[in-house]
Amino acid sequence: MIISTIIMILLIGLLILVHEFGHFVVARALGIKVSKFAIGFPIGPTLWSKKIGDVEYLIHACVLGGYVAFPDDDKDSDLPADSKERFMNNPVWKRMIVISAGVIMNVITAFVLVFITAVAWGQLPSGDMQVYINKIAAEKNASIWQSGIQAGDRILKINGSEINSSYALTQFTSNSKSYDGKIIPEFATKNLEELKKLNPGVNDSEILPKGKNVKLLQNVVEPEVKVETETLKGYNNYKEETIDLTTEQMTLRDKIKGQKTYSDGGVTLKDIAYAQSDSIRPLYITVLRGEKTIELKPVYPNNDGILGVMLENKQVLTKTNTPLSVIKGTWDYVWTQTYTLLYGFYILFAGKVPVSSMHGIVAIAKVGGDVINTNGIFSGLLLTAMISMDLAILNFLPIPALDGGHFLFLIVEKLRGKPLDEKIIEKISTLFFTALLIFGFLIIFNDIFALWKHQL
Repeated sequence: MIISTIIMILLIGLLILVHEFGHFVVARALGIKVSKFAIGFPIGPTLWSKKIGDVEYLIHACVLGGYVAFPDDDKDSDLPADSKERFMNNPVWKRMIVISAGVIMNVITAFVLVFITAVAWGQLPSGDMQVYINKIAAEKNASIWQSGIQAGDRILKINGSEINSSYALTQFTSNSKSYDGKIIPEFATKNLEELKKLNPGVNDSEILPKGKNVKLLQNVVEPEVKVETETLKGYNNYKEETIDLTTEQMTLRDKIKGQKTYSDGGVTLKDIAYAQSDSIRPLYITVLRGEKTIELKPVYPNNDGILGVMLENKQVLTKTNTPLSVIKGTWDYVWTQTYTLLYGFYILFAGKVPVSSMHGIVAIAKVGGDVINTNGIFSGLLLTAMISMDLAILNFLPIPALDGGHFLFLIVEKLRGKPLDEKIIEKISTLFFTALLIFGFLIIFNDIFALWKHQL
């Protein structure tokens, strides 16, 4: 386990090295002088430094990233102010290429790592899982026992949607809770109309007197949940228009559950319709047993949205044993994973992810080590490839102090026809750099706390 974690740390270090090497080699190729090449940020002690030729190579104790420095950053540089070897004395297009080079190297690295895995392993994860029933663990009165399901069944569909992950299954079960205090407006309206037919002459908004006998609807079952494919893949949040029952309506719901009539008064027919509209919600499950497809009897999750089964997931692998399948498999894998990463950034900046649930390099090293230890080095390489793509996306965000921020400044310079004031850029970059460092240390705290609580 320790060896696996060390391997993962080295792989992450390689990604940082590759990123900075991109800036370094492209700058040198374009005739721009590089004064420093560093792993880590210049905070705290410098662990190692050596000057080779005209470049100083450094490793800092704060290994959260890295940087390439130019003579422009050194006020004491002996390079002439008008030298073409200075970064700022080069045209905007050259500087854009240098700024973009680190990101481009990370993207290339991601493709190369996936390509190597596809060739050496001969297969790649398709992104889909086959979900099997490992064991039925529900209470004896749970509907799962009457559904006909068996251990070893593979779940193919729920409510008509294909199930390609345990996450997709959870989307259905968690949103099909019994008696959850939420009702669907259209369903409640329909039930009110049915109640009015059963009880002609009763106004739906009048408070019923005690002793007034009202017939209730029988065997009320909520409509099954429908979940879009994008939501099942985790790209969107599940949304459904619902109304929350009042405390009094929930009390009424529990009181009339299983009854045929109600005569205690004190409520309206509309209250009764609302109360009866909060009921059990079915899951229509299709399974594969051997080579036979079987439609099970409806299953109803409990009040916590739990089905009562233990699952086993099996990764669906795509063969990459021909040159064409290697190329296609590599592209498909990188594209699918990148889409997921981009969506992750979207929900992050949309404020849909609490800071307490964010994790960083410590968690990545731990989880990556677990992946290598459990699934082997090829899974570790694939994870490293996606971390490389993640670094590329993160670094190219238009945030000052990141490559994307520098690129944005160059676009503004091109549009203005002259560079922005260096002091303004320096102040803005310093502010955002400090904010990013604070955020980085906060994420590390989350990682350490999660490790301490055995949550990783």
